Amino acid sequence: MYTTRVSGHVRASRAEVYRALVDGRAIAEWRVPDGMSGRVHEFEAREGGEFRVSLTYDVPTGTGKSAPHTDTYRARFVTLVPDERVVEAIEFETGDPALGGTMTMTTTLSDAGEGTDVLVVQEGVPDAVPAEDNETGMRMALAKLARFVEAGRAGGGAGGLDAAG
Repeated sequence: MYTTRVSGHVRASRAEVYRALVDGRAIAEWRVPDGMSGRVHEFEAREGGEFRVSLTYDVPTGTGKSAPHTDTYRARFVTLVPDERVVEAIEFETGDPALGGTMTMTTTLSDAGEGTDVLVVQEGVPDAVPAEDNETGMRMALAKLARFVEAGRAGGGAGGLDAAG
């Protein structure tokens, strides 16, 4: 198991970014790597609340972790601190023991200049998930989060994200 850290700067308020982190419809759009589409099956935005998401490859050659072309995961909100931090416990739906176990994803928001610094730390990622692919997917999601927020779809505001390691 390993840890992935990705950070960036979003030119929008922490409140706007936070809203996109705890909205199931928003997550279905921005937390999806390029080349995939997302579907949120259930979503309960409260501490202890659970959600379930499927990510399906747009091309038939993509290999899923849960089904031939799909990655499905279940998650639970462990901690929700409005406008500051979201902690999630995430598990793939799979019979493959190499992909088993609970990952913890912590997203921390902090004021920075004319916007918000976003730090995402994903701990306990199974070694069967290539680290480079995991980091790339997280960077894609951060970029989509910025576009989502800057389009005003998380409550207004303008801005973008400059991803950094």
